[in-house]
Amino acid sequence: MSFFIEVLAGGLLAGVMYSLVALGFVLIYKASGVFNYAQGSMVFFAALCFVSLLEDGINFWVAIVITLAVMVVLGVLTERIVLRPLVNQPPITLFMATIGLSFVLEGISQLIWGSQPHGLELGIQDVPIDWLSQKANINISQLDFFAAFVAGALVAGLAVFFQKTRIGRALRAVADDHQAALSIGIPLQHIWMIVWAVAGFVALVAGLMWGARNGVQYSLTFVALKALPVLILGGFESIPGAIVGGLIIGASEKIAEVYLGPYVGGGIESWFPYVLALAFLLVRPQGLFGEKIIDRV
Repeated sequence: MSFFIEVLAGGLLAGVMYSLVALGFVLIYKASGVFNYAQGSMVFFAALCFVSLLEDGINFWVAIVITLAVMVVLGVLTERIVLRPLVNQPPITLFMATIGLSFVLEGISQLIWGSQPHGLELGIQDVPIDWLSQKANINISQLDFFAAFVAGALVAGLAVFFQKTRIGRALRAVADDHQAALSIGIPLQHIWMIVWAVAGFVALVAGLMWGARNGVQYSLTFVALKALPVLILGGFESIPGAIVGGLIIGASEKIAEVYLGPYVGGGIESWFPYVLALAFLLVRPQGLFGEKIIDRV
């Protein structure tokens, strides 16, 4: 039982990390209807910018502030230069624009800071929590627990921001109906700029957490792909859905790897979430927290 709890806890902690990446997709899709394929590249860009500043001798907290400013400016410029000229274009056009943005960010980041892998230390060791391993015989990494705590706090904070603040209510109004929001005086383009800036901040936090766990390298861009099953399960427009979907995906992939992997030769963790998402699409295509779309004909 202790081993099962250990596997489940590890999966849930990883799931919170997936939720953090999925949150970047949800924020932008919720406010503008754009599926931002470049979110993974934004995570890589933020992590590489931060670790390069550290290696240049910049203080940790100063590097955080500088990188945050860079990501906010990047988000604002993306909305202003890339997406604003494409307003009222078909969704596939906007999607292709974010694919192009992804390659541009990857190229710029490697042009400025190089393509070699970097280690990232946040002061939290990747070792089991002592009291938990001694008293309950459950090994959970301090780094994983810290990363999950930070990710969970950020997700909870953004959920409160959307529900309780004036800007958050404006964001929800824009998400529900762009034209109605415009008719009551909500500045649509300003809202989109705020959303892209917040998405840049989320990318920074995700880049720090995943960079500390796996190193800052090009493979960070593929972390976003693990967020796709999370979005399918939770719904593309739901912050609670990103949380629940991340927990389901994280727990299921770890349990499948441990208990089903030996029967299929291992490696099931890398593709099982996509199989689960495909099966879920057949039952509830809009996701757990998505709204059914009913077209009258």
